[in-house]
Amino acid sequence: MPRAHKKQSIGELIKKLIFITIGAVMMGVALEYFLVPNTILDGGITGISIVLSKITPIPLGVFIFVINVPFLLIGYKQIGRSFALSTLYGVAVMSLTTAFLHHVEPFTHEKILAVLYGGVMLGAGVGLVIRYGGALDGTEIVAILVSKKTRIPVGQIIMMINVVIFIVAGFVFGPDSAMYSIFSFYIAAKVMDIVVEGLDESKSVTIISSEFEEISQAIMDRLGRSTTYFYAKGGYSKTETQVVYCVVTRLELAKLKTIVQEIDPSAFISIQHVSDVLGGNMEKKNIH
Repeated sequence: MPRAHKKQSIGELIKKLIFITIGAVMMGVALEYFLVPNTILDGGITGISIVLSKITPIPLGVFIFVINVPFLLIGYKQIGRSFALSTLYGVAVMSLTTAFLHHVEPFTHEKILAVLYGGVMLGAGVGLVIRYGGALDGTEIVAILVSKKTRIPVGQIIMMINVVIFIVAGFVFGPDSAMYSIFSFYIAAKVMDIVVEGLDESKSVTIISSEFEEISQAIMDRLGRSTTYFYAKGGYSKTETQVVYCVVTRLELAKLKTIVQEIDPSAFISIQHVSDVLGGNMEKKNIH
């Protein structure tokens, strides 16, 4: 019998709302304090809203909210109630922040500084909201819905949408603004990844070798990391063996490869990026 859905505690809900609020306010500040006054765009629906606010007398916050809401309603079943409500709340806070700061004097008119400060703050704000279960742009929802109909990957759809937006920015604001917008978007994306995934990147390593027992023991003895065996059978050779699986930090990766190659130079090693590690006994054991 499936377990009943466990509701969030009041403390968890308050924490979630606090960080979504902080993230949404940061994005609003980044837009009105750095990017928009210097005609630098963000991607997605926010970018579309910036273009529309520049060619009409309607404030940016109105466009951001009005354009996002229909996609949230359409994608309600696809993304779930909690995500939809968190996103709606985040978009509302961001829209109010931009409206409140609309007439505030920008921090700088130097575009390079605006790109750097705005991109970092924008990425940090969006990353916080995503980390705590929401979003600040309906582009992802649009991409999910289109992907289901066309089978085009979500990432490619988002990229195509942003390419169109930046091309339009080139015609409306000039090629310089389009290029600054691309740089700002890139910085924001990188900072967002750091906030969502953290600085302590982990790597999962899969090792196929006939010396799996010795390799596993050496990893535990010399790195202090636990390992797991998976049963495997060669597709061509039909030979049965055990695959060694472990998770290490980015800094431990070079030593792990050295350990494996010392024992079996012909061992097959596959390394994948791990965005997060939860549960299990991942604490590093003392090797001294």
